Amino acid sequence: MTHEAAPPGPAKARATPARTLLPLFLPAVVVGAVSSLLFIGVSKLADELKDVLWTDLPDALGIGGYSSLWMIVMLTTTGILVGLVVWKAPGHAGPDPATVGLQAKPLPLFILPGLLVATVLMLAGGPSLGPENPIIATNVALAFWAGRRFAPSAPGELWLVLAEAGTIGALFGTPVAAALVVSEALAGRQIKGQLWDNLFGPLTAAAVGSIITSLLGHASFDLGLPPLGSPGWSDVLAALVIASAAAVLGMAGVHALPYVHKVFAFLRHPMAALPVGGLVLGLLGCLGGPLTLFKGLDQVAEIARNPDGWSAGRFALMSVVKLAALIVATSCGFRGGRIFPSVFVGASFGLCAHALVPSVPPSLGLAAGVLGTLLAVTRQGWVSLFTAAALVSSPTIIALLCIASLPAWLLVTGRPQMQLHEDGSQIR
Repeated sequence: MTHEAAPPGPAKARATPARTLLPLFLPAVVVGAVSSLLFIGVSKLADELKDVLWTDLPDALGIGGYSSLWMIVMLTTTGILVGLVVWKAPGHAGPDPATVGLQAKPLPLFILPGLLVATVLMLAGGPSLGPENPIIATNVALAFWAGRRFAPSAPGELWLVLAEAGTIGALFGTPVAAALVVSEALAGRQIKGQLWDNLFGPLTAAAVGSIITSLLGHASFDLGLPPLGSPGWSDVLAALVIASAAAVLGMAGVHALPYVHKVFAFLRHPMAALPVGGLVLGLLGCLGGPLTLFKGLDQVAEIARNPDGWSAGRFALMSVVKLAALIVATSCGFRGGRIFPSVFVGASFGLCAHALVPSVPPSLGLAAGVLGTLLAVTRQGWVSLFTAAALVSSPTIIALLCIASLPAWLLVTGRPQMQLHEDGSQIR
């Protein structure tokens, strides 16, 4: 009796020797540190300017800092100032923000001053965008320039990956987020060596970036919500429904983006598109209230501290207004990213579910809402799962979110993304 030989399995990737990985350590440390310090510097400068614009100045004028009039004035003025920067700065403060994602191509250095000024003005002035895309683009450009100059024999892509990882580690306050993003990016590529070998440099940069951010006292993602106890079947059902419904809401914003972008494209000039966009954002702020302004992370912490402080209708209104503000800010040309405001959209949507059905724990509603929204907006499963889980420090929530991500992913996968090609068409 003969036995057929079993077909050979896939060849196991050979581990990279330590002597090959060790030289990556010091460059990764430097890139991670610089990435974190630039993020912290921009954030602190924007916070100082925000205090002047929204507290000191209106107090001196005897006007309510978050009155409807002041929100309209400030958002419109921010649009004018950013419009001037985009119009006059060398390189026009970088590419159209609607065409930019987390992975950035290295920009020429002469563009960076205008991009950073536009970012600080945006963060301080109130538009609903986060700092992630401009900060990543700046750090990538700096790391690529330094790497080409001081280590020309190293592959150029190395500096891009280190800068992205270092910045994401700084933004999220943990290297895990960067490791997940890099792993997802590597999934479709032919890589040499084992996955952990390829993560050695990026994880080092992310760890340094995150620890510097933590040591210098920057806010973390943990909202201090009460942990979820042992889940019941009702919790599983709630997570499935909320995450899927939030994904549908997020996809509504995805489908609206190219149409809103086209409207602002008709205005052609940044000194028309950005002031008009700022005016629209001011009016949306009047409708949704002050919590729907700015990047959204501090505002998420505020609504999480008092999940029963607003009605279901108010949470729903804030969620829709924030999503609309995100689309307008991206379309009219404000420089910024979409992750942070999307977290607020999902959080307010999830707390709306808690307000409608009080038996739904607020931590579960918030995390599931953030998961579904981020899946629709970013189309990055690991980032969405990690961010939603990081907001609620509870081991139980992870299993529920993994289950809830499955139908939500089926709703968004293969559909257009919240990012455009340079010709205005959507990326799929």
